[in-house]
Amino acid sequence: MSVGVEGGAGPRATAPLRVGMVGVGNISKQYLEQFPSLPDLRLTAVADLDTARAAVVADEQGVQALGVDELLASPDVDVVLNLTIPAAHADVATRALAAGKHVYGEKPLALTTAEAEPVLAAAHAAGLRVGSAPDTVLGTGIQTARAAIDAGRIGTPVAAAVSWSAPGHELWHPAPGFYYQPGGGPLLDMGPYYLTSLVTFFGSVVRVSGSTTRSTRQRTVATGPNAGQVLPVDVDTHVVAVLEHEDGVVSTVTLSFEVWATESPLFEVHGTAGSLSVADPNRFSDPTRIATAQDRTFHELPVLAGHRDAGRGVGLADMARAIASGEPHRASGELAFHVLDVMESIATAGRERTVVEVASRASRPAAVPLG
Repeated sequence: MSVGVEGGAGPRATAPLRVGMVGVGNISKQYLEQFPSLPDLRLTAVADLDTARAAVVADEQGVQALGVDELLASPDVDVVLNLTIPAAHADVATRALAAGKHVYGEKPLALTTAEAEPVLAAAHAAGLRVGSAPDTVLGTGIQTARAAIDAGRIGTPVAAAVSWSAPGHELWHPAPGFYYQPGGGPLLDMGPYYLTSLVTFFGSVVRVSGSTTRSTRQRTVATGPNAGQVLPVDVDTHVVAVLEHEDGVVSTVTLSFEVWATESPLFEVHGTAGSLSVADPNRFSDPTRIATAQDRTFHELPVLAGHRDAGRGVGLADMARAIASGEPHRASGELAFHVLDVMESIATAGRERTVVEVASRASRPAAVPLG
């Protein structure tokens, strides 16, 4: 499987890039909080199926509230920030590209690689950019870990281990139903943070094996206006996978909505001369710690690389600068497609109890200098 790599300058190759936000739900607040610190971006319009909610956000931000079609056609929008639910990601991205806009979306890139492939092909044909979360990997936490790996601080990497778990998002999210539908579950919801970090560290994944399951536990919304609502569960809620990277590193990944409490390490990388306790890739600036063959006690590393004080939207800002310079952007559609392909392969491996060769490849994104 191969896809065209998006990349032309497209509209408005100079900053600030004018942003139209589609979807003003829970995650949009984090983007809106960060926009004032991102001079490469300027919010100009918002849209949502809930027009009243869009109007409130537009008034707070001093921008236009438009219908989705109006926003896509607006001459005051250069890039569409796609914050819709996963099931709408590919549709909104395709429509934005057809309207001549760059697009940057929340993860996952689409529900399936079959949905995502035409998105990247359309961008390539139109000379437009596609970007995708997570951009947390551009913060100081993951970039410091990468800098330590690249500098040989733990010798030659051999293995990595991820163990992320929670009882379920219904305990805190006011509208968590989509987490238990295709496009959700611990794999597609939390997997992108860890898999994107692993590809950033070690390059593409070439094959996977694994096992997946779900319990019969009833999922009930615990908070907000939907409290008490019982949620249908149409995805696996516990995923275990083994990944083989093209450079020989083997990663083990556990992602679960079935764990009430755990003492398992979140994210570790082990090499021939030491180990890293890696920063949480769901955050931008948690510390990374190192232990060496000489001193097998973990000590916090100084910040070595990455964007300081980063927040959601830094990947879109990086894309804006890349459009202006003609360079590749880091939180790219190509990378997001490969991560989606890996997740799809994990699901297939779990369902069929087999080893799956991963067809796609992604270039390791450029490191982020400290600043």
